[in-house]
Amino acid sequence: MERIRRGDSGAAGREEAAFFRYCPDTITRRAEMSEGDIMEKNEIWLKWAVELQSIAQAGLFYGRDSFDRERYERVREIAAEMICYKGEIPPEKVKDLFCSDTGYQTPKIDTRAAIFEGDKILLVKERNGTWSLPGGWVDVGLSVSENIVKEVREEAGLEVRAERVIAVQDREKHNLPIYAYKVCKLFILCSVVGGSFEENLETVESRYFGIGELPVLAEEKNNEEQMRMCFEACGREDWVTLLD
Repeated sequence: MERIRRGDSGAAGREEAAFFRYCPDTITRRAEMSEGDIMEKNEIWLKWAVELQSIAQAGLFYGRDSFDRERYERVREIAAEMICYKGEIPPEKVKDLFCSDTGYQTPKIDTRAAIFEGDKILLVKERNGTWSLPGGWVDVGLSVSENIVKEVREEAGLEVRAERVIAVQDREKHNLPIYAYKVCKLFILCSVVGGSFEENLETVESRYFGIGELPVLAEEKNNEEQMRMCFEACGREDWVTLLD
């Protein structure tokens, strides 16, 4: 989905967020669920749609037989129709977002910067009023460290140095709502080397917060559990990168 550079800004970001978000009134917090109930009935349809789309996308990329490609195209359309029906999103928008990728489907990569000043962590305030760690989708052509430096510069106005990886997480295991694409989240401890905040297209304010004074978080990007993880990592020189 190269046409959508970011999943968290501008009109494209709002459309993507609407596409990914499903039936908010049915969401149950994972902390209240047993391991066996994680993929509850309200989530299974999304898993099916994503799997069908992935199979169809691979078939369209590798398939050579015209009849097989026609069948794969129809499978992809069915997956989009499932998302459209359950998410109440216009068909043309679902097809634009869900059926425009090519090649073998792999997870999108999201980077989040953990920047500390004393015992407080830097958060940026988004235009919807929620707060998040600076970050976003990794752009094609940039390494992970280059991308996090760029994201912090754009959202917080700071020049930073990427120090070490705190965690590599499967977003689906930590954040709600569930997305229609797999996302790999990288939390990276960064140090400030210069710069200052200026309001921009994505954020309106930046501020440092202690763990006991966190504001309303953009929990689809970072929740309290992940904030506590960053605080713990900052305080330990022997921190070992967490996986999943």
